Amino acid sequence: MAGPAKAEATPAPVEAPRAASTGPWDGAALTQFREWEPEWVDQCLEMAQDPWTSGVLPRKDVELISLAVNAACTNLSAEGTRRHIRGALEAGAAREEILMTLKVAALLALHTCSLGAPILLEEAKAAGVDFTPTSAVTPVCDRMKAASQWNPAWDAFFEIAPAWTEAIIAVSLPVYTSGVFSPKLAELMSIAVDASITHMYAPGTRRHVQSALKLGATIDEIMEVFKICVAAGMQSINLGIPILAEELQRGVRPRGTEHPRS
Repeated sequence: MAGPAKAEATPAPVEAPRAASTGPWDGAALTQFREWEPEWVDQCLEMAQDPWTSGVLPRKDVELISLAVNAACTNLSAEGTRRHIRGALEAGAAREEILMTLKVAALLALHTCSLGAPILLEEAKAAGVDFTPTSAVTPVCDRMKAASQWNPAWDAFFEIAPAWTEAIIAVSLPVYTSGVFSPKLAELMSIAVDASITHMYAPGTRRHVQSALKLGATIDEIMEVFKICVAAGMQSINLGIPILAEELQRGVRPRGTEHPRS
């Protein structure tokens, strides 16, 4: 039974991050923006800081997932990558965990083949171009197929380049099998880089959501990953506010506000 209604208190303004490594913000850019639009910034802080303050995911996991999103080959945000490496170290991450996160960020490029190889085979067939699959020794891929761990999205590029596919699958597997990450964290990180606004790869997002749920991830935890992806959008603020401040300092005026000539 619900208790008596409480008087609604006026919420206090959300404090700016104490350090650049806390949350998605650059401290100087945030301070400047807050001088110009404090109400909007306070509202935005409440939203963007949520993964760092909610406690749904451990702080270290939040920083590592944020690092993966910022360092991803689809994003390559140097400023965000540095902030979240610093944040992950402050939260107790080991060098091996940060290196593995960077591997996730780099190997996301495999989706070029997931997208392109099926199109290549379809268009080659339509154009009447003959193709004879080559053979190669592929023990890693063979084991994955035997264990029902093979992703059908890899079929097309395995057919075209089996030896190369063996090599990239072999370097990808340690993300999930080395023990550096828990299986659940590996899946949450994979969700983040696939669902990120700079990638938005639906097949991978769905596959890793399915895997995360099977491993015991909760809906709240997976939603927290999506929130981290949204928080990475604050890089637009970190980039643009200092530039705007510099140009205003130079005396550059918006068109139409110049003083008319006498």
